[in-house]
Amino acid sequence: MPYINVKTNVEITKKTEVALKTAVARAMEESFPGKTENWLMVNIEGFCTMYFGGNDLPCAMFEVSIFGEQSDEAYAKMTEKICAIAESELKVAPDRVYVKYGEYTKWGWNNMNF
Repeated sequence: MPYINVKTNVEITKKTEVALKTAVARAMEESFPGKTENWLMVNIEGFCTMYFGGNDLPCAMFEVSIFGEQSDEAYAKMTEKICAIAESELKVAPDRVYVKYGEYTKWGWNNMNF
């Protein structure tokens, strides 16, 4: 049950949006064993008002919420993949990307909780 929230000050076309969604899903599946796109929810917000390091050059924030725990190695792998995705799909340099992780022990879906 991952949720990935992407915010960037870069304008995003529909084509880029779909490519971004596909790329983060693949990165998640490759980084976090047992997590699949079937349970992934992605929110993508482009052309946000964002400043990083005091300026509004292209930047991006990826927030990854996940049910359960993952290893440090899995998070390192995911961060590397996200930075590569930001660079290839959004043209945002890796040093202008933040990735925030949250692990949750309670997650609701379909009138119940896991």
